[in-house]
Amino acid sequence: MTARSTAFAGKSPSFRAAVGLLAAALLALLPALGAWGSDAERGKALFKQCKRCHQAGSGAEHRIGPHLNDVFGRAAGSLGDFRYSPAMKAAGTGGLIWTGATLDAFLSDPRALVPRSRMSFAGIGEQGDREDLLAWLRGFSGAVSELPPAEPTATAEEYGLDPRLLSIEGDPEYGAYLAGECTTCHREGGSGEGIPSITGWPSDDFVIALQAYKRGKRVHPAMQLVAGRLSDEEIAALAAHFRDAGDQP
Repeated sequence: MTARSTAFAGKSPSFRAAVGLLAAALLALLPALGAWGSDAERGKALFKQCKRCHQAGSGAEHRIGPHLNDVFGRAAGSLGDFRYSPAMKAAGTGGLIWTGATLDAFLSDPRALVPRSRMSFAGIGEQGDREDLLAWLRGFSGAVSELPPAEPTATAEEYGLDPRLLSIEGDPEYGAYLAGECTTCHREGGSGEGIPSITGWPSDDFVIALQAYKRGKRVHPAMQLVAGRLSDEEIAALAAHFRDAGDQP
């Protein structure tokens, strides 16, 4: 074990405990994100449970909640004529964009993705129900075929990150030691089933994503907490490990 891994081991129990709890929450929050369901008519019927607060379609207006036309690709809390909770506005300011993946997570457990929001809905537990509902809602969001399923990884400049963070030489061996915390959720073999794969990512993309979570530039409560506990050197080490992991049999 290297000196750095020994030092990390000394502080890892609380880190591991926190990540373990987050892993369990994430596994419940983000089940397999496969192809979106195509049963939009069934989704229309499922929308009845949302109609007390929301409208969608021709002539849709705000009710208790905002209308859901053009929700795909929209920043959270960004409609100027609706009174959002401070939590929802903060999530949008912090970078939360409503995409297929983030809407699925929100519908699964609204308060887990945006704590302290005014959304008083327990969530939709069945993945297929969420897929069908979102398939129907996508019909009211313009050129939906061009919308990405999740936010792309931006450049360091777009996130306002110091480019020197990308020049830190990561230690793959140390990254392998740290990676157990990541593979509790992300599939070690590179499978994209469930929580997205991070195996084989270019180092720069990995570092940019985690540094953006660490600094609140990308919004996901669990990822922000995990990244916030990592040093810049530990992030570089993880990036080096997962970059090379794609080459392993």
